[in-house]
Amino acid sequence: MTALPVPYRVAGRRRETAQTVTLRLEPVGEALADFAPGQFAMVHCFGRGEIPLSVSSVQSTGGLAHTIRGVGAVSDGLCAARTGDVLGLRGPYGTSWELGRARGRDVLVVAGGIGLAPLRPLILSALAEPEAYGRVSVLVGARTPGDLIAREEMNRWRTACTGMVVDRPDASWRGDVGMVTQLLGRAPFDPGGTWAFVCGPEPMIRATARELAHRGVPKERIRVSLERSMRCATGTCGHCQLGPLLVCRDGPVLGWDRAERLLSVREL
Repeated sequence: MTALPVPYRVAGRRRETAQTVTLRLEPVGEALADFAPGQFAMVHCFGRGEIPLSVSSVQSTGGLAHTIRGVGAVSDGLCAARTGDVLGLRGPYGTSWELGRARGRDVLVVAGGIGLAPLRPLILSALAEPEAYGRVSVLVGARTPGDLIAREEMNRWRTACTGMVVDRPDASWRGDVGMVTQLLGRAPFDPGGTWAFVCGPEPMIRATARELAHRGVPKERIRVSLERSMRCATGTCGHCQLGPLLVCRDGPVLGWDRAERLLSVREL
């Protein structure tokens, strides 16, 4: 990895929601080292700063994709980037989903909102090798239908996409209403032989992981992605400390056997 930003050019741009875009990036010169699904890059918007973003696509050309929701000065600047603009990237950083450990077993993916983006490369990898895994199930929740990302792709994942649910439906919504945990009863997985991968808002992660453990999925096979404000990405500044962990160094992906206690302590 590198401590200095490496230039990447915006090669494509797709609007996901009113606040969210996906940028496809290609290296201007030499690419960064290969990213594994679940890892993140520090993405630099020149003149504004940088933020951590998990990869939502890993390409054989060395290119990457990041899905970004505009919620501040840097993320707004990245969302406004156009094809041909140059951004700075450094990485890869952090732990990955370690999908390979699930070979031969059922794979259950549970995503909340933009949390589907870091899970996207894992889903694509699992679906690309159907003989390597058991049943692959994808459950997706969002606040409103307008907050669902990758809608077209989910249609192509139809064999795996077991259900979608929203908290607040609009007049056009014909699907389920409520929490994503209510979809777990529909997913065809054997709890004792399943690896689960969960990403989304922290309350959704806690509720989902606890329900999966209650249903018999071993806690060490429930992989969750933690979200804390990361600044240096190298474990130096301590800004992302969570109890004894530094999320940029020890995470963001952890087993629930390690994450449960940390996410159960109020205001930690």
